[in-house]
Amino acid sequence: MRPVLAALCLLLLCLSSALAKDNEPLTVLAAASLSDALTDIQQAWQARTGSHIRLSLAASSTLARQIEAGAPADIFISASSLWVDYLDNKKLIKPGTRCALLGNRLVLIAPTHSPIWLDDSDVLPDLVPLLGKSGRLSIGDPQHVPAGIYAREALIESGQWQKLEHRLAPADHVRAALALVARGETPLGIVYETDARAVDSVRILSRISQDLHSPIRYDAAIVDGTSRDDAMDFLAFMGSVEGKSLFRAYGFRSVMGTGSPC
Repeated sequence: MRPVLAALCLLLLCLSSALAKDNEPLTVLAAASLSDALTDIQQAWQARTGSHIRLSLAASSTLARQIEAGAPADIFISASSLWVDYLDNKKLIKPGTRCALLGNRLVLIAPTHSPIWLDDSDVLPDLVPLLGKSGRLSIGDPQHVPAGIYAREALIESGQWQKLEHRLAPADHVRAALALVARGETPLGIVYETDARAVDSVRILSRISQDLHSPIRYDAAIVDGTSRDDAMDFLAFMGSVEGKSLFRAYGFRSVMGTGSPC
């Protein structure tokens, strides 16, 4: 009987461990620009399933490197397909789970009480005279933050990069770039439209033509090694009619470019 009891105890222990794992929050590492929308998605998911989501929000590049270093994660949502490519090339994305989730748009912003006024067109104006003698342009770090990379592309395409690359205030992520403008520490910034809509202390001066940069696409994928069956369900929920409606409420757009939709 002892071997039977031992086997039974082992089975119960495995079942208990599996149940405890299923009751743990699903860990989602996501771009900082998704923070407000994902809070609503998180609440809607919990109301529908009773399951919890643990959100970790930062620059997509930072999160990708955390996953590479072994940080626990079930789902990765990047503001640029490049960082999903980065993990995919290292075999850290579960095959067949990657999908295109959202689109966004770049805008030029200023503090609400700024004396600068533009016609809110799709033309990126000459920024040097608008910055004045010592003002800096706040963007995500163009070396690795997706919003900053898109901004750099737009500045290069519009012929302004060489004049402005030494007048930048690079931030660790797009929400930090937004905060610099909101606090009046920089007179201008380039952020996502969804970020500009999130606070009352900045206003949009101009929407930046999408012809000036790569398509802004948020890709989502399940991290390789996770055993959570509900991870794919959560991806499907974000891409559902209900999920898309919640994202649209914050200004996110349909996906541009190629890729299987979530």
